[in-house]
Amino acid sequence: MNYAEGLWQLAKVRREIGQKSLKFAKHPFILSLPDLLYSQLHHFDLHLGGSLGGQSELSESDKHQYLIGSIMEESIASSQIEGAITSRIVAKDMLRKNRPPRNKSEQMILNNYQTIQHILQIKSQPLTSESLLEIHRLITADTMEKPEETGQFRQHDDIHVVDAIEGEVIHTPPSHTTLPAFIEDLCGFFNDETPKFFIHPVVKASIIHFLIGYFHPFTDGNGRTARALFYWYLLKKGYWLTEYLSISRVILQSRMQYYRAFQYTEADENDLTYFVIYQVKTLRKAYEELKKYIDRKNTEKKQLVSFQRIEGISLRQAQIIKLIQEDADRILNVKEIENRFGVSNQTARNDLQQLVDMAFLEKVSVNRKEQRFVKSRQFDQVLKKHLSR
Repeated sequence: MNYAEGLWQLAKVRREIGQKSLKFAKHPFILSLPDLLYSQLHHFDLHLGGSLGGQSELSESDKHQYLIGSIMEESIASSQIEGAITSRIVAKDMLRKNRPPRNKSEQMILNNYQTIQHILQIKSQPLTSESLLEIHRLITADTMEKPEETGQFRQHDDIHVVDAIEGEVIHTPPSHTTLPAFIEDLCGFFNDETPKFFIHPVVKASIIHFLIGYFHPFTDGNGRTARALFYWYLLKKGYWLTEYLSISRVILQSRMQYYRAFQYTEADENDLTYFVIYQVKTLRKAYEELKKYIDRKNTEKKQLVSFQRIEGISLRQAQIIKLIQEDADRILNVKEIENRFGVSNQTARNDLQQLVDMAFLEKVSVNRKEQRFVKSRQFDQVLKKHLSR
């Protein structure tokens, strides 16, 4: 045994002192958290279930906008991890304008978006075999090579997890015959039935995420399903700020570490600690990015003050004017305003029509039913006139 191996063995012995054992479908797993991790978990307890960084200064419409934005980011990034190639700009435009997807990549993103919205509706409900299949059905609709496998557990063992770069098999899931026992154990674990010992919710959500990847209960869509369950479990346990975080965007930026965390866990006697540590780091980074996003949006809001001096317009309309000023070629529709600001169809129509009446926008008919709104030819003169008053 060389020096490095000796150090590794010593570290492993120290971990084993506080080690916990878990079993899913008779497959053994271990968990041994380093002391420093508890400090980070305490931080999540204080902040992910607490206030939204200066929440008292945020209006309900602000919070709704942040929520819509984060759901879009999460759905786009989760799909890109699995190979979707649509850009964020194009994907957001599709979601905001309610445009039908044009290809498989866009369909994946739309599916993720609808799945997250579904989870927000059912977050307090228990996980069942049926609800898990429903999530998979939503996530994979119109994207599976074999449509009959949508919303169905896999019925064969012809499946391997392959390294996208090297092309090597890095994981072969347990036999499909273990899946009934696994799903039963997973639901019991998710629903906190008869726990043998306490596991912190963030740690537990991370384990749930890993288990879906390990057992691979579906022929495709396992990664997206795993991230959806991670998100659901944290919401269920009261970490409501998770709604505003894009976990998958951080994972997308560190994909190699994500895959290695899976590999290290399996290589070291299914020691879940590796994956938990990765997920905790990911969650912390997502939280820090949210704070930066809020600071940036607050700065943008302050810059809207001059537009808000325009008599008779709302903050929403001031933001629409700013959008048009920053992008002269931008084309708006009613559905985009509905989705961006979380308002009713009629309110969105009224906002746009008033800006047409004030000569900030021009209305362009696409057909008898559909209309678009573009920057008016008098926009600059009208804006200058209003701001000089």
